[in-house]
Amino acid sequence: MDIRRQVGLNIKRYRTARGLSQEALAFECGKHRTYISGIERGIRNPTVTVLQQIADALETSAASLLELK
Repeated sequence: MDIRRQVGLNIKRYRTARGLSQEALAFECGKHRTYISGIERGIRNPTVTVLQQIADALETSAASLLELK
């Protein structure tokens, strides 16, 4: 599986486990909802800085968002 797709699936899994919408997650990390949507679908390629911001908003580590399953 493509790493971008896997990162997107990991973000979505953590986001839904916390009961957050894409809009709520975007607000928490200071990004636009469509950007979060693009990351989750694997069509956006977030920087490590953005991954850390998302991880902080999800109260997890950036490494956990990069795990290949």
